[in-house]
Amino acid sequence: MDSNNADSVHYGRWNDDNINMNVEASQSTAMRIYNRVCTGSLGVAVKAAGALAALVSVYVIGYVTGYYVHRV
Repeated sequence: MDSNNADSVHYGRWNDDNINMNVEASQSTAMRIYNRVCTGSLGVAVKAAGALAALVSVYVIGYVTGYYVHRV
């Protein structure tokens, strides 16, 4: 196959030196917050705190509901 053929595809774009590898700058604010809060050790702590808050809220709702149901 002749590389000088007019129908051949030129892959010169792979040789560009102007490749932006700064991923943080190209992400939206929401994605940066998500990556910071929901991943890594901080993400584990946030998920544990969220699970504890959900458990406590279900307990309080059940306690208040039981109080009003069995108040008689």
